[in-house]
Amino acid sequence: MDKHNFIDLYLKRSAQIAESCSRENLEKMADVLLITRESQGRVFFLGIGGGAASASHATNDFNKIANISTFCLTDNVALFSALANDEGWDSVFKRQLEMHHFTAKDCLFIFSVGGGTQTVSKNLVQAIEYAKVVGAKILGVVGRNTGVTAQMADACLVVPTVEESMITPYTEDFQLLVNHLLVNLLKQL
Repeated sequence: MDKHNFIDLYLKRSAQIAESCSRENLEKMADVLLITRESQGRVFFLGIGGGAASASHATNDFNKIANISTFCLTDNVALFSALANDEGWDSVFKRQLEMHHFTAKDCLFIFSVGGGTQTVSKNLVQAIEYAKVVGAKILGVVGRNTGVTAQMADACLVVPTVEESMITPYTEDFQLLVNHLLVNLLKQL
């Protein structure tokens, strides 16, 4: 495929995904975030790889634009690496939620392609299970409906698949799109 055709196809697929996104789930996400802001709760963002970068970006935007107190659980590299080394990779997010005294007023927001399973990204699963125990709301933007995030979240956008080999880039594209959509919506409300 030449450059022109690749670019054209990528953009057409992006538009197709945007048209297929669940407006209902996006509205539910906005509702959860409004309640979190009104109750002076906090939003804890997390992800791995590209999802961690999206989480860091969202942390900035939600603080600055949407006026919600936020934390990114991968931004403190010293703490993140110490916990992974000393206590294990699987509990790295759950332990930080415990340290931050995560409560029912707070929200966990996950950016992930797979969404976490018992064999891949168990750290996401432990964070989700802990959020359920404390009664916090869970949001997510993921690429697959088979992970724990999609199954247990209060609202989760599963990015529609238009090309199996491109799930990761499109999911990560839409993590940022959803971030910008929500913070700018909340700014208006």
